[in-house]
Amino acid sequence: MKITIERGLLLKVLNHIQGVVERRNTIPILSNVKFEAQNNVLTLHATDMDIDIVEQIPADISGGGSATAPAHTLYDIVRKLPDGSQIVLDSDGDDKQLTLISGRSNFKLTCLPTEDFPVASTGDLPINFILKSSDLRGLIDRSKFAISTEETRYYLNGIYLHAAKRGDTNVLRAVATDGHRLASVELPLPQGALDMPGVILPRKAVAEMRKLIDEGEEDIEVGLSDTKIKFSFDGTALTSKLIDGTFPDYDRVIPDNNDKVLEVDAHLFSQAVDRVSAISNEKSRSVKLSVSKGSLILSANSAENDSATEELQVDYDEVEMEIGFNSRYLLDIAQQIEGKLIRFTLANSSSPTLIEDLEDQGALYVLMPMRV
Repeated sequence: MKITIERGLLLKVLNHIQGVVERRNTIPILSNVKFEAQNNVLTLHATDMDIDIVEQIPADISGGGSATAPAHTLYDIVRKLPDGSQIVLDSDGDDKQLTLISGRSNFKLTCLPTEDFPVASTGDLPINFILKSSDLRGLIDRSKFAISTEETRYYLNGIYLHAAKRGDTNVLRAVATDGHRLASVELPLPQGALDMPGVILPRKAVAEMRKLIDEGEEDIEVGLSDTKIKFSFDGTALTSKLIDGTFPDYDRVIPDNNDKVLEVDAHLFSQAVDRVSAISNEKSRSVKLSVSKGSLILSANSAENDSATEELQVDYDEVEMEIGFNSRYLLDIAQQIEGKLIRFTLANSSSPTLIEDLEDQGALYVLMPMRV
């Protein structure tokens, strides 16, 4: 196998591929990326047995074949080569070494047999539909911050993707929660998705998929079953196992009887929270919101008796109240608001608060208060 390829193109694909490969593996072959070269197309394949990624790119191939090489080592080498350089990959006939030559640089990497590399099998994926990459980016970006990292509650370690209804409209909804905050984002249901099962996309698969669609505007083909999901576009395919668990009934934590409405400039609010929280306790990062007619005062204190306050003009015409939040959680939500105004619908100082973007009816957020 002998391949000539431009460094930037190979680096982009290796950046995608190496994210799937775990740095510590009990199975040596899973530390490697597999190369297959034929008909001027180079196919790279990596897996951790839960997530499988295959990406194809054009290359000048003077000798077809296949080989494997350590994914992270190869990525580090290519990353450190000069911009615009040409790379030659050459494997010997017995498949034991991969030689990488670029200018005066020469590397020899130990290969493992290609026959040891796992064979990908997606099985039957009966549900198929198409998403715009911008729509998928929106679903991921506005919900992923609320994914739980608590491994004991494994069923919260991902995004719950499912068909739902808003009024009489069928929607595709993505929900994530860690028990302290909840994000729910939706878009019109794509054709073919009506009968999809509710599935939980693992946190790692969400991160790797988001990396793949960072810039493109391609349509993405989605295929899924009860146990797997596959995203395919422009020579790239990412397949992931789904979390085998039941996502909680999130409707129960979305308040529907909160009666106090506060509206404030989203940008000014986000900046004020960021400033005030700079001196709050490192552990809780708490910030207190004191609301009265037309006014919102944000305040925070530290264990050393430092304090900060900032006042904002708001649209609020209800009784005075105080409520505390984790400032990081509050900022995570505020930064998702793309419209000019952010709306808080409150009940009292101990009940969940509903937060919405007035210019985006497809997204809502719930935040649990904390004592301050």
